[in-house]
Amino acid sequence: MLEQRIQQQFIDSADLKYQAAQTLTKPISAAIQAMLACVTSGGKVLACGNGGSAADAQHFSAEFVGRFERERPELAAISLTTDTSILTAIANDYHFDQIFAKQVRALGQPGDVLLAMSTSGNSANVLTAIEAAHEREMTVVALTGRGGGRMAQALRETDVHICVPHERTARIQEVHLLTLHCICDGVDAQLLGDQE
Repeated sequence: MLEQRIQQQFIDSADLKYQAAQTLTKPISAAIQAMLACVTSGGKVLACGNGGSAADAQHFSAEFVGRFERERPELAAISLTTDTSILTAIANDYHFDQIFAKQVRALGQPGDVLLAMSTSGNSANVLTAIEAAHEREMTVVALTGRGGGRMAQALRETDVHICVPHERTARIQEVHLLTLHCICDGVDAQLLGDQE
């Protein structure tokens, strides 16, 4: 019984990834182009999200600053989820909804990219970060699921929306991680050429 349940998890994840490949290829390609334009013009990517999406923000930033699979010059990325003093000060002195927005206003510049992640698309602190990014004339790359929630309405035409067509958080997060790996690979391929 338990082994069948485990196998079903693998099957469900693989099925969703196969389906999502059909619908997400174009927006992921657009995200790669947006981030490539950003970093090649001296900009940076600011990444945010809550829970598993916070972990994904850190994972993505590590692969941009360090490397993905190949050696290359460092790419500027900052996870807005990691400085506990900033997070707790803003949450305490203002409101939890402001923990990312205030960092975006402090660090974001025109031409930078905000990587905003929320499986529901309804995270209030991610929504305020998107507003702050628009104030700073930044492009937003939004990773969501479940139809995109309120984030879908907050995005501009110049932003990129990558919405995983599923309801379960675990499945959405699995595709988000694959999406981030696709972005890292695509940026590297554009910078370094296709790998043999």
